[in-house]
Amino acid sequence: MIPLACADAQFQPVFVGDVAKGIVNVLDLDAANRMTYELAGPSVYTLAELMRFAGATIGKHSRIIKLPESLGRLQAMTMEMAPGEPVISRDNLDSMKTPNIASGPLAPELGIGEPTSIEAIAPLYLTGNSPRSRFSGFRTMAHR
Repeated sequence: MIPLACADAQFQPVFVGDVAKGIVNVLDLDAANRMTYELAGPSVYTLAELMRFAGATIGKHSRIIKLPESLGRLQAMTMEMAPGEPVISRDNLDSMKTPNIASGPLAPELGIGEPTSIEAIAPLYLTGNSPRSRFSGFRTMAHR
């Protein structure tokens, strides 16, 4: 069982490769100067859906218990007091009250076309099968 605060918070994850492509495509555009671009993936998910997806991808199926706000705040406050970097803070909870989603389609000048879905790319990273995963062993041996 996973007690989850803000389980209904909305996210629209974007693939870093799409972000990099969009940046490269507008670097030399004069029209892009001083512009702000929203970048997002093709689908909106709740935090609970993302947790279920990640768990299913790595073969760990757990029941998610949606915590009411008061218990979520208590959980976050407890984690803030634990040693090390907190997994979640009260500030994180407050930020999740606003949906983290794009207000419209991607700007065409970004040249991304159809953004990459998490279903297409996340399993490679979650299971350690991404092309960059092979560097993890080197980093470990180098104590980085």
